[in-house]
Amino acid sequence: MVAPIRQDLTSAGFEQLMTPEEVDSVLNEQSGTVLVAVNSVCGCAAAKARPALKMALASTDKKPAKLVTVFAGMETEAVEKARQHMLPYPPSSPCIALFKDGELVHMIERYHIEGSDTMRIVNNLQGAFEEYC
Repeated sequence: MVAPIRQDLTSAGFEQLMTPEEVDSVLNEQSGTVLVAVNSVCGCAAAKARPALKMALASTDKKPAKLVTVFAGMETEAVEKARQHMLPYPPSSPCIALFKDGELVHMIERYHIEGSDTMRIVNNLQGAFEEYC
């Protein structure tokens, strides 16, 4: 059931992180930018978050060096580890986090996603890419 939802991001260049060790390996990196998408089966992920991610990345020259995703409700330990890196923000899915040089620099929480139209999310992401990438 979740295979097509995973593929929606992996086909766009996102690497699926399946274990806490994989998450730490990527997010403890002290140089470069990493975009983390916490994917989910909810409607706002399908209608807004994933399309906005793909549109934002496809329509800009400045983008994160690495794109990764974890899947809420599936690999729970990997998701929990990613959320530890996203503190002080509370758990949220879907959500999108941008890290630079190992530090969280930009966060889009679920309420930003479900309360916005897709283009607002695209513009938010591209603004963050422009500033940090």
